[in-house]
Amino acid sequence: MKYEIFFYLCEQNFKHLFHMKIPVYIHILLFSLILNLQGFAQHKKREMRAVWIATVENIDWPSKRTNTKEQKADLIKMLDGLAQNNINTLVFQARPTADALYLSPLEPWSKYLTGQQGKRPEPYFDPMQFITEEAHKRCMEVHIWLNPYRVLNGDKLSSLSKDHVYQQNKQMVVEYGGKYYFDPGLDETREFLNKVVKDIVERYDIDAIHMDDYFYPYPLAGKEFPDETTFRKYPRSFSNKADWRRNNVDMVIAELQHTIKSTKPWVDFGISPFGVWRNDNVDPRGSATRAGVQNYDDLYADILKWLQEGTIDYVVPQLYWEIGKKVADYQVLIDWWVKNSYNKNLYIGLYASALGGLKKEPEWNTPNEIARQLRLNLKYPEVGGAMFFSAKPFLKNLQGLNDSLQTNFYKYKAICPENKNVMGMLAQQPQNVRILKDHKQAILMWDPVHETEGSKIAYYVVYTFKGKKVGDMEDPANILTFTTDAYLDLMKLNPDLKGYYTFVVTAINRYKKESVPVYGVTRKI
Repeated sequence: MKYEIFFYLCEQNFKHLFHMKIPVYIHILLFSLILNLQGFAQHKKREMRAVWIATVENIDWPSKRTNTKEQKADLIKMLDGLAQNNINTLVFQARPTADALYLSPLEPWSKYLTGQQGKRPEPYFDPMQFITEEAHKRCMEVHIWLNPYRVLNGDKLSSLSKDHVYQQNKQMVVEYGGKYYFDPGLDETREFLNKVVKDIVERYDIDAIHMDDYFYPYPLAGKEFPDETTFRKYPRSFSNKADWRRNNVDMVIAELQHTIKSTKPWVDFGISPFGVWRNDNVDPRGSATRAGVQNYDDLYADILKWLQEGTIDYVVPQLYWEIGKKVADYQVLIDWWVKNSYNKNLYIGLYASALGGLKKEPEWNTPNEIARQLRLNLKYPEVGGAMFFSAKPFLKNLQGLNDSLQTNFYKYKAICPENKNVMGMLAQQPQNVRILKDHKQAILMWDPVHETEGSKIAYYVVYTFKGKKVGDMEDPANILTFTTDAYLDLMKLNPDLKGYYTFVVTAINRYKKESVPVYGVTRKI
């Protein structure tokens, strides 16, 4: 919220002014000027701005499991609302529990979509295809969120459909704490996961495969995960079960990266782990935290190994704690991840849902902890953006979250960061940029870029500069819009354009590379 930022600046930078005999309106003018200057300096042209859309237990979508028409309408409303905040990426949970919110030859339709696993939506529609097409129309990326090992989230095995993989190979599935999981120690598990991912990447025009923190399940007190039999049968020369478990996850991550890149090299592979790799009282490389759960020791996810070896393209640690929390301080953790990201893309997972009263700590109930965290992120150039869990806070505008984004943090559009793991190629340049104008219309046009499979254009970026010269193309304030069309109705988009303007058009390809601008076209509007 702009008022929260205003008072923060007052408190942090100009406390002495309050002790001076200056009229109140002078205070306001000074702080407003400072706010505007600081806000301008903070905006990035390249930034990840993502929102998780959770489907497990229908957290975000769909609100109803049986009405296709309402499901589509709800998605459109959600996408339009997120676009107003200049969100540029959707992280859509398409496989919550070894099921599918898409037409899959390998897994049954999800009960979260139709009310019964295996039941086809009627009238038929494919949510993954629908959201991908609609997002790309809005120049948003789509990252498909999969849960690798979870089979059932509290339901009984009898709820599985007759065509579920469990029915063909019951040995793949184990029970732990009333929930069911694929056994990570089996070759069949890795092979099946790779088939699922390859099928998605081949058939859908997605931008990334994404997994969150659920690898081995969170440990239950006094209860051991039931993989002793598998460990004894397939030890692979390991004598320590913890090391063996980590190796199970290491192997599937490396194999999935190969599967993705060998299919479509521009599709990213990202992981959003629990926010603490290890505490420093356990490992000197760890963070100065005392978290009760650690990725390495409890979930058997060695994130640092994956980053160092390049088997993932980006990491999004879930830093779901407030700034100053004793056992897991947000500021301590963001500093640690910056120092341990191995030059891979680093985004921060933010707990937007906590603004709705899910946390008792006062920081979450006095506007606005998320804004404070976003402001802290800006101090680290290595942080390439944020992902918010989850979509519902945006629909409800919890604690003015939308206002904070639209008026300050995400005031201007941003292009997603390039993948540091992949070279890719520059996008081809749009040619023949021109303006056709009469007394009613001013149409900016250009020749569409000739596309090949490797150089497919995601969208075009239109820059506008007041006057007859090209200005700073690194300043996102000069981005007029993104578009998938090869033309733009300038008067319809912005009726306030009056006088001479210079326009530049570039293209962004699927590698997130921007073309070199050839020239600008100037015209009186």
